[in-house]
Amino acid sequence: MAYFLFVDESGQDHRDSPCEVLAGVAIEDRLLWTLIQEVQASEVRCFGRRFSTEGHEVKGRALLHRRVFKHAAQGDPFEPEHRAELARELLDDPDKPSRMRLTALAQAKLAFVREVLGLCTRFRCKAFASLVRADAPRVDSKDHLRKDYVTLFQNLHYFLEGTNPLAQGV
Repeated sequence: MAYFLFVDESGQDHRDSPCEVLAGVAIEDRLLWTLIQEVQASEVRCFGRRFSTEGHEVKGRALLHRRVFKHAAQGDPFEPEHRAELARELLDDPDKPSRMRLTALAQAKLAFVREVLGLCTRFRCKAFASLVRADAPRVDSKDHLRKDYVTLFQNLHYFLEGTNPLAQGV
């Protein structure tokens, strides 16, 4: 048995965040492909098409920006099929926004996040994170991992050890 750990960083540019975040999501290898398929199906269900495009990753900021909450609340909730149709129209032709389309797209973003979090629960994903103040002192070394990485990998190790002593982390 193996677990894949997907790692990403945020706040490294020190612009909008008081902290640097190093986070990872671990999933058992045998469940990974099914989770990927479910997330892609959720995109189509929520947006009427894939929201992510080739070579362009979906950013949490785009899905959960405060403006998204504001736009989502500016109208009554749409039925899922109608919401997806309006969201797709706006994604396909961003030069033709309307209040309805903006509202639908914002509601679709929030629905997508809810669905993905539900999928992560259903597929028993484990989240790990390390937060470092942006103004924390740094020791740059080519010979050692940064402490936030060490902490993240150490927590993965303890998780694997507690789950199954024979489990491997990738």
